[in-house]
Amino acid sequence: MHSVVKSIRGLASLLVYLLNTVFWCTPLFIVALFKLLIPLRSFRSQCNRLLNLIASGWVAINTLNQRLFSKTALHVQGPPGYSLEKKYLVVANHQSWVDILVLQRIFHRQIPFLKFFIKKELRWFPVLGQAWWALDFPFMKRYSKKVLQKKPHLKGKDLEITRKACEKFKTMPVSIMNFVEGTRFSVRKHRQQRSPYQNLLKSKAGGIAYVLTTMGDQLNAILDVTIVYPQKAKSFWAFVCGEVGEIKVRVRSVPVTKDLLGDYAMDQSYREQFQIWLNKLWSEKDRRIQEMLV
Repeated sequence: MHSVVKSIRGLASLLVYLLNTVFWCTPLFIVALFKLLIPLRSFRSQCNRLLNLIASGWVAINTLNQRLFSKTALHVQGPPGYSLEKKYLVVANHQSWVDILVLQRIFHRQIPFLKFFIKKELRWFPVLGQAWWALDFPFMKRYSKKVLQKKPHLKGKDLEITRKACEKFKTMPVSIMNFVEGTRFSVRKHRQQRSPYQNLLKSKAGGIAYVLTTMGDQLNAILDVTIVYPQKAKSFWAFVCGEVGEIKVRVRSVPVTKDLLGDYAMDQSYREQFQIWLNKLWSEKDRRIQEMLV
């Protein structure tokens, strides 16, 4: 009987997510269409602000949905002094699709709406894919080493896409989000990688290094987010059914210093130094997770 109640709760929550998405996507697509058709910089700037307000409304209802149905206790520690008018690079560990909802919730109306780097294939995901396009989420196409060996002209395409996306971000307050591990944590992936960390996969420097290369001098801070599920990370379905009792989050503000700025594509020395810095950040995060699990 208890499992039936949980399933009903989950279905009700999913329905609210669906209706909320459809409701906000309607004005979102209308504004995006006008932005596309009228190529005036000032007009498009106002459209961008309106699009972000619409997205903020979507997050607000999603948060209410979580409080009504998921009932997850969210414990957040972080520095004061966030601003909706600044630019941030947000990095976090990644264990579940729930991470995205957590990040949107804790930063809602604290910093600009989060923009994620998304796989190009997800552009065609119904409704959400088009919404991500309307909100100027950067779509990335990753190439394997084998593909790059056969087609070397594709090398650097991901940097080119990042640069184009960041050019748009230079004209507005923005929060650029990156999951540094590149994929969700699992025991299988952890073993395959032979990760040196107890609770994390290996860090991948390219994504955030490209952002810093392109617009690092404009970023106000790097927000280092650590997400912990004391009862172990669970699926999105388990979350909407109310089976995730507690989530702990810690946020650190890391200054964007000169040694973090450089040309990741062309400067070998900078690449090596940046990876060392990121590995240190990841080692500290691994220790932090152990402390938060106690």
